Amino acid sequence: MHKFHSHTIRTVSELRIEAEKLLIGVPEGDPLDLVARSLVDLGVKAAVTCLDIESLDCALTEAFKAGASTAQVQETIALVSGLGVHSLMASSYRLLEKAKSIDKGLRAPLTIEQQTLWDKYIGDDPYWVGFEQEVPGFLDALLRLSPQLFRGFHEYCAIPWRSGTVPAVSKELIAMASDATPTHRFVPGMRLHMRNALKLGAGRRTILEALEIAAAAPEHSGVG
Repeated sequence: MHKFHSHTIRTVSELRIEAEKLLIGVPEGDPLDLVARSLVDLGVKAAVTCLDIESLDCALTEAFKAGASTAQVQETIALVSGLGVHSLMASSYRLLEKAKSIDKGLRAPLTIEQQTLWDKYIGDDPYWVGFEQEVPGFLDALLRLSPQLFRGFHEYCAIPWRSGTVPAVSKELIAMASDATPTHRFVPGMRLHMRNALKLGAGRRTILEALEIAAAAPEHSGVG
């Protein structure tokens, strides 16, 4: 069985090196357009790992100046609000492995309810193949530990992806950048969303511009 593990990325420079590995041979492409740039910046500053209110207010103003709609702004904020699930991603497999020694039921085959949920939300969707490569064992562990959380994870995180107010490639860039901020550095997510953005046609320049926005994110100053 696989175990979710990622070597520690301690600096922005190390994160840039990690990104460059995925950008070998990628065409330069176009720069971020004004709306996409503003939404990436907004996503970074609205993410719970930054959440600097003064910066957030400025980012909201700049997004509207760039031409973003209210729906696009809301969709961006909804997208990055899902960062809390990284707590589940980092801990579910570890919890399952430790809990198996005291709860034999966790080692049993999936129940009918669990299998039904797996088929509904995972099935043969190729998206989850790439996801499993970055966060191995998480989906199975979450399903075994809590079918309710498994369902909730898929339902909540899917909301901003179901609507089309923000182009899919821009959403991948927003998610990638929010994962790459200095106060978060969730590298499995950064790699996953970068690969998805590349598949959707993002070029090297777009990726690096989004990562530069992430690198300049403010520290979490607290919310009063």
